[in-house]
Amino acid sequence: PQAFEMLRERKLKVMYPERTFATVDHIVPTDNQARPFVDGLAEQMMSAIEVNCDEFGITLFDLKDDRQGIVHIVGPEEGLTQPGLTIACGDSHTSTHGAFGVIAFGIGTSQVAYVLATQTLAMNKPQVRRIEVTGELANGVYAKDVILYIIRQLGVKGGIGYAYEYAGEVFDRMNMEERMTVCNMSIEGGARCGYVNPDETTIDYLRGRPHVPQGDAFDKAADEWLALASGPDATFDDEVRFSADQIEPTVTWGINPAQSVGISENIPPVDEFPADEQNGVKEALEYM
Repeated sequence: PQAFEMLRERKLKVMYPERTFATVDHIVPTDNQARPFVDGLAEQMMSAIEVNCDEFGITLFDLKDDRQGIVHIVGPEEGLTQPGLTIACGDSHTSTHGAFGVIAFGIGTSQVAYVLATQTLAMNKPQVRRIEVTGELANGVYAKDVILYIIRQLGVKGGIGYAYEYAGEVFDRMNMEERMTVCNMSIEGGARCGYVNPDETTIDYLRGRPHVPQGDAFDKAADEWLALASGPDATFDDEVRFSADQIEPTVTWGINPAQSVGISENIPPVDEFPADEQNGVKEALEYM
């Protein structure tokens, strides 16, 4: 609501309402969706987005719309999330869309207003770290285990100032939902965003979706999307490599995603952690 109030105060319009979509997810009750909602704050927020979208000409997937759902799932399902786009949303897990070769990141309230009014943001250019995972995952090891392992190795602050490019055989074999799981947690690793290069798996997922080109136009778009992938001679600011056979089913034991162990491991003793982490580890263990 605050972003739209900023527009009203400055007498600004949404620059490209046709490029802007809204849905309701976090605030929606699961048991009783009759209006008004029992939760007064949820009803207030729901009413506000209805009024704002109507006033500013934005498409809203509301509760009466079959397309309504979790914002980071709606985009891919509707074909709104397409390789090469830049996507911004007021939610930290917007990086989920990076699974499609998209630069996607969460933004704050004032930045939402800037995007609505100008379609631009002033940002520092991130460095790019290529994270390659080679080999084949063991049975029972899934995408969530992969990203938790990466965060454990690099730390929750390891990605600060970086965009993560996920590459290698493990990601090549993943379906789109698995890639979305990985990219979703880029922010937990400190990265501004994370992405997987578009490939035939991406194309197959998008084919026939409502908002993608259709027929011959889709084939032309697909060729352009595939051309966006990093070439074999691409250079990166940093590169790290992991072997899939080192990744086990992973269990988190603490209060941040880096505090995890493989299922065959024990939680390390506090004194085995770096000195500057030991107080945090003690707090995590006491909390758990």
